Formats: sequence, C-alpha cells, structure tokens
Amino acid sequence: MTKITNIPIKIQDPSTTKTFIDKFDTFLFDCDGVLWLGSHLLPLVVETLEYLKSVGKQLLFVTNNSTKSRTQYVKKFAGFGIHVTEDQVFTSGYASALYVRDFLKLIPGQDKVWIFGESGIKEELKLMGFESLGADDSRLDEPFDIATSPFLENGLDPQVKAVIAGLDTKVNYHRLAISLQYLLNPEIQFVATNIDSTFPQKGIILPGAGSAINSLAYASDRTPEACGKPNLNMLNAIVKAKGLDRSKCCMVGDRLNTDIKFGETGGLGGTLLVLTGIETEERALDVTLEHPAPKYYTSKLGNLYEYTH
Repeated sequence: MTKITNIPIKIQDPSTTKTFIDKFDTFLFDCDGVLWLGSHLLPLVVETLEYLKSVGKQLLFVTNNSTKSRTQYVKKFAGFGIHVTEDQVFTSGYASALYVRDFLKLIPGQDKVWIFGESGIKEELKLMGFESLGADDSRLDEPFDIATSPFLENGLDPQVKAVIAGLDTKVNYHRLAISLQYLLNPEIQFVATNIDSTFPQKGIILPGAGSAINSLAYASDRTPEACGKPNLNMLNAIVKAKGLDRSKCCMVGDRLNTDIKFGETGGLGGTLLVLTGIETEERALDVTLEHPAPKYYTSKLGNLYEYTH
C-alpha cells in the first residue's frame, strides 16, 4: 500500500508551538478525546482555550456525538467552566437536521423523521419545525413483540420520509426492529449522523454510532448518507456560516479517519492530532492513503498552553 511521505511535525517545544499557533486564525476542535473523556476534562484544556482566545483566535467545536443538541453542549461546556455560544458548536445531529431540510427538502410541519438515536437529534429537528418519532420514546424500552408494539399496531406512519440513525446508548431489538420497518421502504431516506466505530471515555473505548448503524445497514441492505465528519457537507456549512478562509483554519482531533480526514479533504490549512483519545503516536507516523497523515501531532491539547507559558 502506498505510504504518505509527509512526516507529521511533533509539537513538543515552545518554538514549534508558537510557529504552529501563528499560522492559523480559526481552530476547529473535536470534543470527545480532545477536550474531555466523558465527564473528565483533560489537562489544561480551559487554559489552552482561554490562551487561544486571548491571542485573537476563533474557536469552533465540531463533534460527531449526536446524543446532545447544541444547547445541551453549551451547558456541558459551562459545567467545565468554559464559556461558548451555540453558534460555535456544530454537531452531527445538527448537520443531519440541516441535511434533511436543505438537501432532502423535507417539509417542516408536514414530513416526519424516525430517529434511531437520542434526544440531541430530536431537539435539533424540533428547532427546525420537524416532528420526529422514536428517539427517547420510553415505549421503545419495552421488550419487542410484533403483536403489541405500539409502533406497529396501526401500521407505520405514512408521513415519515426519513430515518436518521445515530449513537443510541439504549439500543435494543425494539429500536432496531421498528427502524428496519421504515428502512424497508426504499422511498424513505436513510441518514446517519456519523459512522464512527468507537468513541473514547476515560480509561475505556466504547462502541460508536457506526457499530449499531451498520446493523441497520446490513439488515436493510442499504447504505446511509453520513452527515458528520469527514463528510464535507458539514464542513462546507461551517465555512459558509462563519465566512472562513480554509487556508487559515486548523482541525484538531483524536481520530485519523474522521477528524484528520475532515481537515485534509476539506482543504484546511492544517490538522493537529492529539493522542488523548483513539490514536497512538505509532499510528500518527505510520499511515496509509486510507488514513491521511496529520500535519502536526502532540500528546495532548494542553501542550499548546504548557509550551507557551
């Protein structure tokens, strides 16, 4: 397999760090594995973000985690003592809602969406005027029975025009079965928030959205349209909304095949891989065309503060 010959630069001293920071006006951060691991804030994250703001950098947060809405993410940031506004946050749930409205042209107030996922997707659709089914409906927590499932008693809802599938930590046979019934209709669109195989928590790697979405894809013999990183529809929406100069933007992430690919294929000026989430230094340095090399890498995001103070 062809190897990429551009060797990533390791940020490990003050000079390299300052040169790196000076190159960019805007930093786009992944969240899980970069800023925090679940409810555990990673070292010097608050100090790093405050420092970057103090030297005039624009900070945006781009996450493939669809379990929370942008409003809920603002609250999570606040819980860590980090002030961000909703327009700084872009989630895969929000990107999926934009996709069904702007690309699929579903009509709010008329067309409905079935959600295999959590409340973050539901909230983003609601803000756009869409009614959704599924998601955190407690009736889906009941064991599945063809004869008694309330989602089958009166037939499927004919107003459902799309299925959005994302990370669902309550995944069970009932949720899979009803989602499949809608997907067996080829007229109903199949949208995935993202297809990450895993996501990191403190001290453990957990199954990601893609692990369950692939079950639906296999059962329905369909391939969903993924809206999160590395899909460029998401990046194009961010660039347009913020009027960004791609050459002056850097994507910061912990995963080569989503975060770094997002920045590389999207034509951003730089990519920074941090090693606090999924990837290792060995992976950062030994990559193939399937996994684009980061332009820079470092052991943790907090190094940007540590090496400049």
